Amino acid sequence: MAGADPIRPRYSLAPGCSTGVAMDEKTMIRHSKRLSRLLRHDPRGLTMDGAGWVPVAEVLAALRLSRAGLDEVVARNNKSRFAYDPSGALIRASQGHSLPVDLGLTPAVPPDVLYHGTVASSLDSIRADGLRPMGRTHVHLSPDVETATRVGARHGRPVVLTVAAGSMHADGLPLYVSENGVWLADHVPPAYLQ
Repeated sequence: MAGADPIRPRYSLAPGCSTGVAMDEKTMIRHSKRLSRLLRHDPRGLTMDGAGWVPVAEVLAALRLSRAGLDEVVARNNKSRFAYDPSGALIRASQGHSLPVDLGLTPAVPPDVLYHGTVASSLDSIRADGLRPMGRTHVHLSPDVETATRVGARHGRPVVLTVAAGSMHADGLPLYVSENGVWLADHVPPAYLQ
């Protein structure tokens, strides 16, 4: 239509992203899930270093996605799951790997309390063994009850456990915080859970 305003993206895009129009939500979610699988669980022949970094050019070829499209997926991911290195030539998942990677995280001082979302069917095992990574490199802990509830709800009716993170830290058990703000632990013994 003559005189109409140009269509503007509904989302802010990463610097240098020039798609003109943001991809629809369904497409963005599909690309985000595929990127998660590649960078966290199954690199399918991509060159991944020990810290989880993969050349952006290889990811673009594997996903058949433009750089602008990849920038949009990274910028719009609601959990900030992905990060570029300072050069912008490498990309990795910020946490959640089932592959052995060293994210280079250093122990951090946690808040006194963190939370973990789970389901009732897991409670007997958790009471006996505590929280274990269960196929991932770390146990994921949330800074608030709402986030832990959403995490637990992915597997059924959620149960939220309180983790005495300050006590863990005081007792010399390391906790880490990923680039996207997820707290990570190697293991949370039962004594630190409520």
